[in-house]
This record gives sequence, C-alpha cells and structure tokens, in this order.
Amino acid sequence: MKQVLFLILLLSGFSATSQVLRKRAIKLMGSRFDITIVATDSLSAEHSIDLVIAEVARIENLISDWKADSQISQVNKNAGIAPVRVDPEVVALTERALHLSRITNGAFDISFAAMDRIWKFDGSMTEMPSPEMVKKSVEKVGYQHIVLDRAKSTIFLTRKGMKIGFGALGEGYATDRCRDMMLARGIKAGIVNGSGDMSTWGKQPDGSNWAIGITNPLQNDTVFAVLPIRQSAVVTSGSYEKFVVFNGKRYAHIINPGTGYPATGVSSVTVFGPSAETANGFSTSLMVLGKEAGLKLIRKYPNYSYILITDEGQIFSSRSLGLNKDHL
Repeated sequence: MKQVLFLILLLSGFSATSQVLRKRAIKLMGSRFDITIVATDSLSAEHSIDLVIAEVARIENLISDWKADSQISQVNKNAGIAPVRVDPEVVALTERALHLSRITNGAFDISFAAMDRIWKFDGSMTEMPSPEMVKKSVEKVGYQHIVLDRAKSTIFLTRKGMKIGFGALGEGYATDRCRDMMLARGIKAGIVNGSGDMSTWGKQPDGSNWAIGITNPLQNDTVFAVLPIRQSAVVTSGSYEKFVVFNGKRYAHIINPGTGYPATGVSSVTVFGPSAETANGFSTSLMVLGKEAGLKLIRKYPNYSYILITDEGQIFSSRSLGLNKDHL
C-alpha cells in the first residue's frame, strides 16, 4: 500500500572529528535497506551494520506473510479455524496496527493482505473494474475481525480466507528497533532506511544534521525542498509513479481497504516524527483519507509533522517545518 519513498539523503563527506561514516545497501524484507553508521572506527561501524542486518532479518522471519514458516503465515493459515500463539512482540505490533486502524476509521488496515489485486498499474488496464468486482475484492478485509488475546499471546482471524500483512509498517518497525538497539550499544549516530521508512539518530561526523530532499511529485526528477531531520524518523507515501487515469481522474496505486477503490486527490505525503512505524501508518492513511480528513487526523498528533501535496500541486505543511511554498 505504500510507494517506495522518494527522498534524497544528503550526506556530508567531511568529518571534523575522528568519527567515520560507513554505508551499506542490502535487500531485506523484499526491499532495499540502506544502513548508515557513524562510529569511532571502521571496524566498529561495519560490525554495527552487521548487527542491524541480523535484527531486520530476525523481524522479517517473525512477521513476513510470504515466508511459510513465519508466525504471521501460521496466523493466516489458521484464519477461521483457531487462534495461533505468537511472540509478545508480534502481539504488540498487531495491537499498534489495530490502533492505527481505529483512529483512521479503517484507512489503514493490515488485513488488506487478503484484498484481490484487481487494479493494475503497469499500463495494462483499459477500463475501470465494475462496482461488483471492486466490492468483491475487499470481502475478506476488515480489521474488526482480528482478535488479540494478550494474556494468551494469540492472534485469531475470525473469517476464513482472511490474511494480515505488515508490509511497510513492518519495515518502519524494524528501522525503529535498529535505531534503539544501536543507541543502547553506544552508537550515537546513524540512519536505517527501509525502502523509505527512515529512522535516524544523532548527527553527521561534521556535526551537521542529517538532511533530506523532498521530491516534487509533479516533476519527480527534481527536489522542491531540503529539510534537516530534527525528529528521528521520516516516511513518504506517494502516488506519482504508479497510477491510472480514467475519464480525466487519476487513481493512485494506494487502495482504500474499506472501499476497494484507489486513493485520489493527493500526490504525496511526508510525515516526520519520533517513530517510523507510526509515521508510515499516518502517511499511508493520509493518502487514503484525502486532504481534508487527512489533515484533520494528523493535526491531532503534534509530535508528527507533515507535508501533504495534492494532485494540483497545493502544499499543506506543519508550521514547524517552515516551508514558504503553498503551490508547486
């Protein structure tokens, strides 16, 4: 449900201290992870990157819905049959996902994994799916049918054919976990970027803030703003590469799990805040909710800042970000 984040990370090559910066890219959770570590020496930095990779792989083996032996796959196999015991960590993640579903009125829903993929964004669609097809595509979607038992540490999907999948929310969770793990080990600066779900901490070796360039969704080979990352996480959802147009209206690849219809009206949403996991849930939800309902939601959470860009190029952003532009 989430577009790969189109952010340009701006790294300084200068170090005013004895610290070194090391980077590595690797495929994890089916996506590209870019890991940047600042440490006192190369050996320590490379070892820290190894630890981050191991932690992401551990989480992937726990929650992946395409690995047959994962706990989430077992939950899905037992939909409508019986509760499945999972690690408390998985229960807690699911509980937070359900909270996101409730506060967004279902705009975010991990049971979207059961949705029929009737929309194609590869250029092959020539007409809108029928209303009957759309309705049928979401028959097995519904977070209300996910039952958690914290005391027994179980998850039960009450309807046959239901599935849950964490997707990019899981990537955000993994990046947050790795950041916290590195801080606990005394690594004072770095970035873990899981295909755009980005958790950062500390500063660059020269003492400057990490900074990102925000892509212009109307001209996605250009950057319209460069911002320092003062809060520790940033996530972008966008519809400007994968969409279809019917009768002059643009339909994004991000699908409303409640209706089965693609999101319309918003080209991209960037959310800054303390948690990449939560920022991911918000960015996806704002795409689905649209400008008015989306802004109403995110403004209830002052720990999270936002940049929302409509299909017409209008920019809405938190005052704290200091953006002067109101239109691209």
